[in-house]
Amino acid sequence: MSESNAEMNRARPNRPAATQTIYDIAGGEATIHALVDHFYTRVAEDPLLKPLFPDDFTEIRQKQKAFLTQFFGGPALYAKQYGAPMMRYRHLRFPITRAHAQAWLHCMSGAMDDIGLQGELRRVMFERLAMTAAHMVNTPEDGEKGDV
Repeated sequence: MSESNAEMNRARPNRPAATQTIYDIAGGEATIHALVDHFYTRVAEDPLLKPLFPDDFTEIRQKQKAFLTQFFGGPALYAKQYGAPMMRYRHLRFPITRAHAQAWLHCMSGAMDDIGLQGELRRVMFERLAMTAAHMVNTPEDGEKGDV
């Protein structure tokens, strides 16, 4: 088994490898919480993203922790607290351009660096987040035409 396959198939003691989720493999709640905390520290310093967020990140951090827990295969915390995620719909009130999506991904990549996510696990997580970030784009850049 290659190193990357071994990393993706690392089992928790009480769960067979076949049912492992990204959430489980990443380290569960502790990893998701650390990722989100580092992410929002970076967002608070990003000149493009900071204006889209409230001054107090407390509520948004909690929502993001619940969402990413569910998104990566953990407990359905977001749905239990807020209903179906419908993330694009929930973000329509914010003008999100491709540049915003790239800045968001840059902050997330830095947060992954901060907490030591590496290898195939990081690649898979980042790929899923990149698809989601692209889906959130709802506003053309200056000079762009057409639907986003």
